[in-house]
Amino acid sequence: MLETYAELVDGPDIVAHCEHRHAVAVYEAWLADHRVVIWIAQTVRRTAVGYLVLMPATLPGDAPHPDDLEVQRIYVLSRYQGTGVGYALMSCAIAESARRGARQVVLGVLKRNERAVAFYRRQGFCEIGTRVFQVGSARFDDFVLGREV
Repeated sequence: MLETYAELVDGPDIVAHCEHRHAVAVYEAWLADHRVVIWIAQTVRRTAVGYLVLMPATLPGDAPHPDDLEVQRIYVLSRYQGTGVGYALMSCAIAESARRGARQVVLGVLKRNERAVAFYRRQGFCEIGTRVFQVGSARFDDFVLGREV
């Protein structure tokens, strides 16, 4: 989050956003919810370098399909991008989605984050909609991407 938006959002706005959307209570609630799965990618020394959160879909915002799952978060430290960590995390999410009988996996991504958009397209995702993502007073146009399972 910080690496993606650091140059785009005022400091106090991004801090407030992270304090709200990435609060310990948010992750505790996800860990307590049997419908949510979180994978953490680690180095051989067990240092976390990325993670992915998969849950029942909230996208697209107007009417998510009840059989869809959503990659709510996927982050890989920039130093580990391009090493296969993101691919491994996404592979886990797709396999779990198939195991659960999901129709498709959906996610939102900043339109101008070309590297992320290209990564998702290589994973078989395509545009199924758009949304506006608000961080403080800054508004961003996102793609909503989906991939059949």
